[in-house]
Amino acid sequence: MITSLSVQKKNPDRVNIYLDGEFAFGLTRLVAAWLKVGQEMSDEKIEKLLQDDGFEIVFQKIMHFLSYRPRTEKEVRQHMQASGYEAGLIDEVIEQMKAKEIINDLAFAKTWIENRNLHRPRGRKALAIELQQKGVDRGAIDEVLTGFGDETENALSSARKYARRLDIEDWTKFREKLGAFLSRRGFTYETITETVRQVWKENRSSNEK
Repeated sequence: MITSLSVQKKNPDRVNIYLDGEFAFGLTRLVAAWLKVGQEMSDEKIEKLLQDDGFEIVFQKIMHFLSYRPRTEKEVRQHMQASGYEAGLIDEVIEQMKAKEIINDLAFAKTWIENRNLHRPRGRKALAIELQQKGVDRGAIDEVLTGFGDETENALSSARKYARRLDIEDWTKFREKLGAFLSRRGFTYETITETVRQVWKENRSSNEK
C-alpha cells in the first residue's frame, strides 16, 4: 500500500513512492499523477508503472532533443542509443512519435530543402546526399525533390553572391573558380556552364557602366 508520496528535492519532476512506510521507487510526476496515499499496489501494477516511467523518461529526452531543431528518425535513434537507453524502449517511443508525426522524415526533408534554398542554395544531387546522410529514405527524398523545380534560380543566387568575392578579370580563372564553387554545391554540369556565363556577363556589364 502507498503510505507516502513526496516530490524529490533534487528533481522536482519526479516523485518518490513509499510502500508500507519504506521508499520503493521514483516516478515522473506525469506517471505518478494518478497515485494517492492508501492505494494498494500489486506487483503487476508496480511493473506497469515502472514501464510507463521508462517510456516517459525517453519520450521527454527526445522532446528536449527535438526542441533545438527538427531531427530525423536516424538522428533521434543515434542520440538516444549514445545516451545509453535500451534499444527496445527507444523503438517503442519512436514508433509512437512517428504515429503522432512528432518525428516525420518527410516533413524534415521539406523543411531542410526550404532552408537550404533560402540561405545556402544547392543542387538536387547535393541535397539528396545531405538528406541521405541525415537518414531520410530514398522514397521521401525523391518525393520532396520532385517539386524542387528548376535549379537555375538557385544556381544563379549562389553564383551571384560568391562572384562578389572574386576580383577576377580573366574569363578562364573566373570560370574555374565559380565553376568549382557551384560543383561543390551539387549543381549539374549544364547548370554550372549556363550560370557561369550568365554571371560573367552580368559582372562585365556592371563594370562597364
